[in-house]
Amino acid sequence: MDTQIATANFFNLLDFNQILNNPDFKEDSVREVIILPILKELGYDESSIVRSKSLNHPFLKIGSNKKIPIKLIPDYILKIENNYAWVLDAKSPSKNIDSEDFVEQVYGYATHPEIRSTYFALCNGLEFVLYRTASTSKPVLKFKMQDIEENWDILKSLLSPSSFQIGKTFTYESIKLTQKGFDYFNRPLLEEIQVKKQATKRHYGVHGYFTKQSWNVVSEYIRNFSKPGDLVLDPFGGSGITAIEAMMNNRNAISIDLNPLAVFIVNALIDPVNFTEFSEAFDRIKTKYEKLKPKNNQDIDEILQKYKYPKGIKLPKGSDVDTIEKLFSRKQLTELVLLKNLILKEKNKNIKNSFLLMFSGLVTKHNLTYHTSSYVKKEGGGNAAPFQYYRYRIAPNPISIDLMKFFEIRFKKVLAAKKEIQYYINEDTIQNIQVYKGDATKLTNIPKESIDYVYTDPPYGKKIPYLDLSIMWNAWLDLEVTEEDYQKEAIEGGSHNKSKEEYNKMISESIKEMYRVLKFDRWLSFVFAHKDPEFWHLIINTAEACGFEYVGAVPQKNGQTSFKKRQNPFTVLSGQLIINFKKVKNPKTILKANLGMDVAQIVMQTIEGIIAKNNGATLEQINDELIIKGLELGFIDLLKKEYQDLTPLLLNSFDYNEEKEIFTIKHNTKFTTQIDVKLRIKYYLLSYLRRMEREGTLPHFDDIILNILPLLKNGDTPENQTILLVLEDIAERTDKDKWRLKKEDRTLFD
Repeated sequence: MDTQIATANFFNLLDFNQILNNPDFKEDSVREVIILPILKELGYDESSIVRSKSLNHPFLKIGSNKKIPIKLIPDYILKIENNYAWVLDAKSPSKNIDSEDFVEQVYGYATHPEIRSTYFALCNGLEFVLYRTASTSKPVLKFKMQDIEENWDILKSLLSPSSFQIGKTFTYESIKLTQKGFDYFNRPLLEEIQVKKQATKRHYGVHGYFTKQSWNVVSEYIRNFSKPGDLVLDPFGGSGITAIEAMMNNRNAISIDLNPLAVFIVNALIDPVNFTEFSEAFDRIKTKYEKLKPKNNQDIDEILQKYKYPKGIKLPKGSDVDTIEKLFSRKQLTELVLLKNLILKEKNKNIKNSFLLMFSGLVTKHNLTYHTSSYVKKEGGGNAAPFQYYRYRIAPNPISIDLMKFFEIRFKKVLAAKKEIQYYINEDTIQNIQVYKGDATKLTNIPKESIDYVYTDPPYGKKIPYLDLSIMWNAWLDLEVTEEDYQKEAIEGGSHNKSKEEYNKMISESIKEMYRVLKFDRWLSFVFAHKDPEFWHLIINTAEACGFEYVGAVPQKNGQTSFKKRQNPFTVLSGQLIINFKKVKNPKTILKANLGMDVAQIVMQTIEGIIAKNNGATLEQINDELIIKGLELGFIDLLKKEYQDLTPLLLNSFDYNEEKEIFTIKHNTKFTTQIDVKLRIKYYLLSYLRRMEREGTLPHFDDIILNILPLLKNGDTPENQTILLVLEDIAERTDKDKWRLKKEDRTLFD
């Protein structure tokens, strides 16, 4: 059959109009006459159709001593690779499948610890209704059975065995395939990237902010998932690293943030200026400031009376003082307000904003919350408490800086940053980058399917109340923050005591908007740095409900200390994860592991997969991949409970190289789980050719086949041609059909 089905033939000329009036057509008829043909046509065979499985109710029991479990018996559970994909329950034609009691009943089957299916469905022979377990407020699909032909394509795209996946898989990616040209659909997931956090002038030294992604990590993701000329979006733009790196790689960019401070920082940095005029303006301001700066208390009084400065503005709960002016000494207030007044007299808008950017950086240092760092004291090193402690905390030993000295330092840094970006961001290209204040849940200025790539790092729960903590800078820069802004802010807690439910709703709405504006076959990379596994499932479930396909998460350090060799590896996340989604026409859905299955098998398969992929893996790499698999399949709590210390398992099952601190497959043994055959071939080829190289031998192709083929007899034995294709990717032929590793692969393992 084609994707469409002929309704009459499919159900043996069944007249749906007569079902309701036929007293003999009951629930058993619905199961065998209606449901079973649908399941077979979707692609399920007898081994994958579980009928009337008996389940113990997870918490309800009956009897005088409350020890007899209540039995739950769903009509059909559909299996894929030992995981339960969806539950289907039959009702008689006289029953209303929209009944809350029936929906709740089948939801109970689907969420049972032994099932945990993604979907559940009900069918009464007249209608079919399908729900996602993660959201039962409205059906994913509902149709009358006589209209199944018109709904078949969507039904098959959601429920056929090929519509599901078991999370991220370890696969072999041929080098030859990646050289054919840029293919949006088949982009590889990136490996962890070494952070080069302070290697640029454009992002470090210009202005502090609460969080910053590593510029080179963002840059690599942009280069991997988009092409020059593409439009890149970050709806939680922050300090603008995504947008600026997009421009630095010849892409166009949109950066949106609700915090006006973030928007100001980015726009002031990218504003093109004439460097000669900029320098002349600096000298002019410096000269006037030195002439007018306060020399005694009388000068301070006069300046504070003459110029307007922020005062009376309430600070958030938990601050050491109640209003903004108390964050400054009188001398600090006087010097700042005088400098700001001189800057505002500049006529060139871009130059004026560039100086205000420098001024805002001085506000960071020139206040009573500034905590110094002893190891960089000579440079005035340290940070304002809102950036460092996420609250307005007065420093135990407030310092006083030479304002003009640090104004000059900031001038040099901003000038250097502007010079660094001028080739890519200038008068001719500035129209290619849009940076504006906006709400990630309503991207109203962006048309549907107009974005080529989204990279974003959203706010996480209670960690940072951005608007509360930005009061000091927004006030000095005369940037308005409205009550509506606070209502739209995607945080938990804060001065407006926003609930977890409100936060989750806003993140969900932002993902839906990202889906709307993204083109098909394009990618979303979503930084995950939360400690709560529930938030992982919120992201995944929302993305899948929109139509995104989860492709995989990649561990990525962000310059933080790792947790290598911790005794409790699954209690914390090492660095952060970057979750990658693809917007496709027929997305696959992640299956959840049922908790009645053998989790040890998943653990071993994950360990062998990361070892095969990396040709040996560290304890930290193994921990990270197990965290990802536990989050994907929903058994992270079991990992914490059963595998608090991986070391005994690893030492017993794998070889360990103490010098390189990596685990490998035991010498001359096979993988015990099903790993992608080409990946296994690559692993064994690398191991064998490295050993031959150490022995000073160049093997013939026949020698290679004889040595590695016995190790590959786990499942289907690959053909010699398959082995040759992988060999050609990693090795080079020498005289007389002998082989050695290519130079890059030899260097990798030196």
